Amino acid sequence: MNKIYIVDAVNLLFRAYYAISPMTNLKGESTHALYGFIRSLYKLIKDFSPEYVICVFDGPDNKKSRTKIYSEYKSHRTSMPLDLVEQLQRSLYFCEIAGIPFLSIEGIEADDTMGSIAKWAEKEGSEVFICSSDKDLCQLISDKIHIIHLHKDNLLIDEQKVKDQYGVEPSKIVDFLAITGDSSDNIPGLEGFGPKTASLLLNQYGSLEGILANVSKIKGKKGEILLKQEEIALMSKQLARIDIHIETPTQPSFFQLKNPDTAKIKQFFQEMDFLSLLKELPLNTEASQENYSLVNDVESLEQLLKKLERETKICIDTEATHLHPMLAQLVGIGFAVQAGHAWYVPLNGFLSKEVVIKKIKPLLEKKEIGFIGHNIKYDLHVLKNETISLQSIHFDTILASYLLHPNTQRHSLDELSLKRLGREKISIESLIGKGKKQTSMLDVSLDLIKDYCCEDVDCTLQLKEQLEPKLQEQGLFTLFTEVEIPLIFVLAEMERNGIYINVNTLEKTSLALSSKILHLEQQIYELSGQKFNVNSPKQLSSVLFEKLQIKPPKKTTTGYSTSIDVLDTLKKEYPIVKKIIEYRTLEKLRSTYADSLPLQVNPVTKRVHCTFNQSTAATGRLSCQNPNLQNIPVRTEEGKKIRQAFEPQELDYSFLSADYSQIELRILAHLSEDPALIRAFNNQEDIHSYTASLVFGVPLLEVTPTMRYQAKAVNFGILYGKQAFSLSQDLNISYKEAEIFIVTYFQRYQKVKDFIEFCEETARKTGKVVTITGRQRPIAEIHNKNPSIRAFAKRLAINTPLQGSAADLIKIAMIRVDNYLKQSSKKAKMLLQVHDELLFEAPDQDILLLGKEVKQIMESVMSLKVPLVVDIAIGKNWSEC
Repeated sequence: MNKIYIVDAVNLLFRAYYAISPMTNLKGESTHALYGFIRSLYKLIKDFSPEYVICVFDGPDNKKSRTKIYSEYKSHRTSMPLDLVEQLQRSLYFCEIAGIPFLSIEGIEADDTMGSIAKWAEKEGSEVFICSSDKDLCQLISDKIHIIHLHKDNLLIDEQKVKDQYGVEPSKIVDFLAITGDSSDNIPGLEGFGPKTASLLLNQYGSLEGILANVSKIKGKKGEILLKQEEIALMSKQLARIDIHIETPTQPSFFQLKNPDTAKIKQFFQEMDFLSLLKELPLNTEASQENYSLVNDVESLEQLLKKLERETKICIDTEATHLHPMLAQLVGIGFAVQAGHAWYVPLNGFLSKEVVIKKIKPLLEKKEIGFIGHNIKYDLHVLKNETISLQSIHFDTILASYLLHPNTQRHSLDELSLKRLGREKISIESLIGKGKKQTSMLDVSLDLIKDYCCEDVDCTLQLKEQLEPKLQEQGLFTLFTEVEIPLIFVLAEMERNGIYINVNTLEKTSLALSSKILHLEQQIYELSGQKFNVNSPKQLSSVLFEKLQIKPPKKTTTGYSTSIDVLDTLKKEYPIVKKIIEYRTLEKLRSTYADSLPLQVNPVTKRVHCTFNQSTAATGRLSCQNPNLQNIPVRTEEGKKIRQAFEPQELDYSFLSADYSQIELRILAHLSEDPALIRAFNNQEDIHSYTASLVFGVPLLEVTPTMRYQAKAVNFGILYGKQAFSLSQDLNISYKEAEIFIVTYFQRYQKVKDFIEFCEETARKTGKVVTITGRQRPIAEIHNKNPSIRAFAKRLAINTPLQGSAADLIKIAMIRVDNYLKQSSKKAKMLLQVHDELLFEAPDQDILLLGKEVKQIMESVMSLKVPLVVDIAIGKNWSEC
């Protein structure tokens, strides 16, 4: 063996557990430490191509040899987190299937096993590299033995580095630890002896024993401590010394890296939901070339169309010039009706674009054919840009995957093909590149684009065959076919409608915001006593926590955090923090909306066309992007000014807003069947005043604004599973007051308490929660061994049936309102959906009747135990609504 790499497995697992944000697989099991461990091993293999490697784990009952010496050895350590124990077990299995040798010797700590292997290998003439960040292992370093910090870009620790860092050579590290102690292992060391004193004495007297032999020369308190604590120091040295005489395998073949079992690794990565690792496995990337056909002449196109016209379901995929659907020009279209067979029809080939469109248009507009696609709303737009109106959608694989697995946002065709079909598709980057060097699909050769598009449409069809029966098995098919699929057409229409923005209004708002931001910047400089980049987290952290000596509540791996949750805890005590929050809020409004929205105006329509996503939020809510118009503040003065810029394009038109009133609380009343809540809504009471009246025990007329505010915080806090601590923070009251408030609330609304307990119990028993319409959200994390992940799962179990039902309610309302608008002769358009609000644009002469009709439709979407109430508002801009 020329070289051997010894991996401190538990060190890697612990580091990953605390360094990586919690990750879970679809079963709700923690996976982040395991993921980090595997990444580290792959990095080692990639960077060093080792022939000999060993992963070393602690053996069972491994502390007994040292607890015989000192009963308090490692006694202060809490037990390994239960979810980390699970990941450690899986890491052993991974080593097995990956062909990576590993050792776990009963009764032996990993350090001793590693030390024994390292010294044996050194004697055999091997160069040894120990992969760990544990300083105890520095005592093993020699000419032949080194330490590598994999997480620090393979930083090599040799004899000189040890001396630079600790002031002593590796052979004296045991003595160094005996003197300074080691808090991580509960090795006591000598009281008051720090690293500088330890290194000074060791360099003068050679060893701990040498120091003790010359104790008479060491004057003052240090000499007294050495006399008193001689036994403790010698015991500490015993504890710190790595035992290099453990019996370990001595056959080089044992340490040899074996061939991995790729099939088992693939299955393991799928179970753990490690898609990025799955992508790196050697998978079949070749398309079935012989079954993918380029249709590039009249005869072939007519033959294809004749075949397709006999089908009732056809899978399609469009290739276009732009990611934004409203700006995309059709380059070609793929068709498939059978797995493994597909056709690509280019619009930039032998046939002219006009000829191809004329011939394919009748097929694509047939109502009798149900079309299948992946994110088919995009294809619908691209075809509409070429005057082709798709009439019937049968299936969308992105929505099917989303309904089955709403907790993940990984529903791209590439990821689904990899995970479900075991197939790594041709990447778009391989065709058009990326970044500044990115070209257009128009520049890609027909053969390459043919293979790419045909593979897309083939994979989509195969995924449909897998996903459709799963939707039926899980009772989601009705929701899919009656809500999600019809909504595609509604959202596409809204996206094409867009919304007009008065650019002049935004420019004025931008100037006003810039002036306020500049003023706040000067105030921040005055309070800090220096100029710095307020937008730089690093510089801000330095000013707040170093120069101004504010006690930092949270530290990250890169320094002290300046995130909004950290700043919120400091704003009451420190005026500069309040100013920084104000600065950030205004800066975000200016950069995200005032300055950016004018750049997103479509040059043809003069309107902004955002995209609504159905497959993002786990609760079923729609999200909005490019631009996101759902997050413009409603209540702040600056937010209102941004909204003023949104107005009808025609002078004799107005906006109409239809907003569900307190919808989640009404759904809570319906699902919990709480008599007090139901009575309040049926009597059309102000629910927050009503709650305040019950909780504070005063008549409704005596409820003060403060009481109402506190009751409102509890009403909505309950929806999100808030406990006393969070409520006390929100209301600036004591923990005890918040606790009493919640107890009293549940005494008045007993059935709400029962409903919350029912949601938690349902999640525990079934691993999921369900909305009124049957939408499901897996809550597998409710069984996670990590208490914080489990607590988060409980909050989801309470909130999802309420928020998910509200999301379904407005989706159904949108479908019904859209049907009404299509049947009506009026020129009204639905423009936006923002949570529980719909925004319309209509001629002034029709606006009142539109409001009446929309209100009636929206209030009759579902029959609940309490009335649905929709508030209608009309205005000449969005702010007025």
